[in-house]
Amino acid sequence: MRISVAEAEGKLTELVKRAESGEKVVLTRDGDPLLELVRIARTPLLPSERRKVFDKIRDSKQAWSPEFETDAAHSQDFLYDKDGLPG
Repeated sequence: MRISVAEAEGKLTELVKRAESGEKVVLTRDGDPLLELVRIARTPLLPSERRKVFDKIRDSKQAWSPEFETDAAHSQDFLYDKDGLPG
């Protein structure tokens, strides 16, 4: 499908659906091809690659310093002085 940029305005949802279904969608300007909407093919990670991602997340959590961790009950303690008054 070839469609001018001006005509494509307001039809983005329809054009995306067509591109997702595999149809070739080319946007034109002054009759010349300008760009093509193309679905990005996603390939699932191999188990070994997925494991590396999980390990990286786990390792970054272990590197987090506990001094910065807080709970909801104490999340705004820095706003108050030792007597509980706004500081």
